[in-house]
Amino acid sequence: MHSLLRGKHFITTQDWTKEELDMLLDLSHDLKRKFALREMTPYLLYQTLFMIFFEQSTRTRNSFEAGMTQLGGHAHDLTEDKLQLSHGEAGKDTAKVLSRYGHGISIRNCFFDIGNKYLREVAKHSHIPVLSMQDDLYHPCQAMADLMTIQEKFSRDIKGRKVVISWAYATTHMKPLSVPQSQILLFPRYGMDVTLAHPPEIGLMPEIVDQAKANAEAAGTKFEIVHDMDDAFKDADVIIAKAWGAHMATRDPEESLEIGGKYVDWICDSRRMKLANKDAIYMHALPADRNKEVTDEVIDGPQSVVFDEAENRLHTCKALMALTMGGRP
Repeated sequence: MHSLLRGKHFITTQDWTKEELDMLLDLSHDLKRKFALREMTPYLLYQTLFMIFFEQSTRTRNSFEAGMTQLGGHAHDLTEDKLQLSHGEAGKDTAKVLSRYGHGISIRNCFFDIGNKYLREVAKHSHIPVLSMQDDLYHPCQAMADLMTIQEKFSRDIKGRKVVISWAYATTHMKPLSVPQSQILLFPRYGMDVTLAHPPEIGLMPEIVDQAKANAEAAGTKFEIVHDMDDAFKDADVIIAKAWGAHMATRDPEESLEIGGKYVDWICDSRRMKLANKDAIYMHALPADRNKEVTDEVIDGPQSVVFDEAENRLHTCKALMALTMGGRP
């Protein structure tokens, strides 16, 4: 593999080889060390990133914007009302214009059956890299930060580790499928055994699950689906318990909440954490529905690494931008 990734889109980790992802991870770790030492990293000096948000964001918005500043460039924080998107401008037209103004486009669009298609349309017509800040199918930046965190906590000894990706009860909104779907796709490629746990009615997209199974088979790892939260937690090394909507059963947010309401006992608490290995870690992409998805005792406890995980969003985003927007002219 050559080292030049300049101009490569990042919409799902499935589009990148493992060697390319390894390079991204290696640079992420290096940038984290440099950040701790306050070393300057002006790899994108005077470059411009256009960030287009269709939804609210805390970690994604700030990791990309702060990261771009730390790399020596500038990020434009754009929403629909700041663009002609609100007047129906086509994605390909936006892509062609912004491609002439800057060096990268990042997009967050999680509307179901819309977001990924929009990102793909922009990418098709852009001659600068298009980076996903989350869509309805994938959240690759979150998955990479999660993987980096797991590597840190287990000294990169992650092969054969059991990772539980479990649905948990929440009431805030009909959360996207993109986080768990990106996790089940990525983790098997790095030798981890994945257990996906959810109530029968609240599954992920079958085609994504099939891809995850294929990734596991190719890597010689295990992938299983269970419908009992306690069974899933047994002997786990990593617990990722968060909600997602019942998108496979309904498009109605109220009906999705009604379905989820049958499983209010799907909560990550100290009793369940004791079912896992004694050195198991708890992770969550945040924001968490406290005392619904996870108890305060767990998320604020010694096994929780959620804020290390959140910090790693910065370093993985910086590595992604440096690799895709930088390189030889």
